[in-house]
Amino acid sequence: MSEKKTENKISDEFEKATNYELTDHDIERARLLIGIDLACRDKEQITKITEDNIRTYAQGCGSDNPLFVDEDYAEGTRWGGVFAPPIMSGFVNKPMLGDPIPKEIKDQTKSVFRGIHAFISGGEWKFYKPMYPGDTIYSFSGETDLEVTPSEFAGRKVTRLNRSVKMNQRGEVVAEYTYRLILTERKKAREKGKNLSIEPASYNDDDLVRIDELYANDNPRGGDKLFFEDVAVGGALTDSVRGPLTVTDVVNFHAAGYGWVPYGLRTGRMWHKNRQRIAPFYVKNDMGVPDVAQRLHWDSSWAQAIGNPRAYDYGVMREHYLYHYLAEWAGDDGWVVSMYDEIRKFNYMGDVQFVKGEIIGKRVENGQCLVDISVSMINQRDEETVRCTATVALPSKEHGIVMLPEAAPETKRRAVEMLARHRELMAAKKA
Repeated sequence: MSEKKTENKISDEFEKATNYELTDHDIERARLLIGIDLACRDKEQITKITEDNIRTYAQGCGSDNPLFVDEDYAEGTRWGGVFAPPIMSGFVNKPMLGDPIPKEIKDQTKSVFRGIHAFISGGEWKFYKPMYPGDTIYSFSGETDLEVTPSEFAGRKVTRLNRSVKMNQRGEVVAEYTYRLILTERKKAREKGKNLSIEPASYNDDDLVRIDELYANDNPRGGDKLFFEDVAVGGALTDSVRGPLTVTDVVNFHAAGYGWVPYGLRTGRMWHKNRQRIAPFYVKNDMGVPDVAQRLHWDSSWAQAIGNPRAYDYGVMREHYLYHYLAEWAGDDGWVVSMYDEIRKFNYMGDVQFVKGEIIGKRVENGQCLVDISVSMINQRDEETVRCTATVALPSKEHGIVMLPEAAPETKRRAVEMLARHRELMAAKKA
């Protein structure tokens, strides 16, 4: 097929897939969902923690931290064995039964924002407990706010804030994640074409030597204990790097467990069934084959159709890279307490992220010895693509070992209630 015909086919499919607009009606309907917590019924690829999926997850994020990948090593730490970092809870979920959304709200919000391009632009994580092999993870979530603002990229944008509470089979809250979901009109994004002029990355041997040196000098602290008293405001963390981004990185991240719900990446007969379930999510490629709109993360021709110069990562990938950067700095005896990040730029195929961290504060609070850290990811164009502030708890010569933080009393109460309701409904279902 000629290049011109290929472009025309993609263009035709693009017009069909992007003929949707943000409407005031949809915005007002979406506001009806604010404040409603619902049990998550999605079944992720992973529902129960095992040593194998912990290792696969860590390596899919580019981490060989022995705390997560070496069972013999982990047995000698304060944790007593390999555990899953709580940020992995974003990849893990067993369906949980719960009371449904009120019918009048469900009817009024059906197909809200259908066909509108959506992506996550960062959020806030709070981490409470490790997840051990054998743990089952459930969750409930709900919209907490909705904002409408102008967008340089696509006319105007809607930001939906959603909080997800992750808990284990004992009803213990493992983590909370409040993320920002950005909705923009694909059509307007393409018409603006703001990013299409961005040049692709290119590297010579000297560039690769610099990248390799950063990787070689950045290793997990492990059992080399870092004490609260030994760090100072203004001190720098070890410089690091992530990338250059390749399709292989995206494949590894999916293999780690990410991105299978709610839409689903399916093959063969399951591809066929999934197209019947969510037909608008499938858009024909240049060969006329219906493929997922999600492919903009590995298919540059489709990414260009929605106004980007080439395929790009999931912003969530960089969140997980940040977590491991912080955890490896803190060492086996530290704990990443919280992390707030803003995804400020796309990370296109070929882009590299140089990671820099600085200590911006330290304090003792409720017996915890806390260090506040600012982290940036800066690409080869010298653009800040991610801005992050995090809090890490370190062991102290005066105060002793790190004590794990706890969720707010209301959140813990809600988690226990949701799990109890799940079990009640399961018992009724079996009766």
